[in-house]
Amino acid sequence: MNSASNPSGASLGGAPLDRAALEALILDLLTAAATAHGIHEAEDLGGVYDEQWPAWYTAHMVDALVARGYAVTKGR
Repeated sequence: MNSASNPSGASLGGAPLDRAALEALILDLLTAAATAHGIHEAEDLGGVYDEQWPAWYTAHMVDALVARGYAVTKGR
């Protein structure tokens, strides 16, 4: 794959993703995390703002990638 379609060299599960596919995947993960986090704040935190939301989102998104069978590898 040429650098224009995958400038970072990043891949998931060994198969390079083009920019559009990667953006679609991240958008889907972020949307799902936002929904789940709203439930977490309401139910687990009693409606209190979650100061630790970045860590929560990170863990949720990593779990979602693993559940979908993805493995992230760093390109050049």
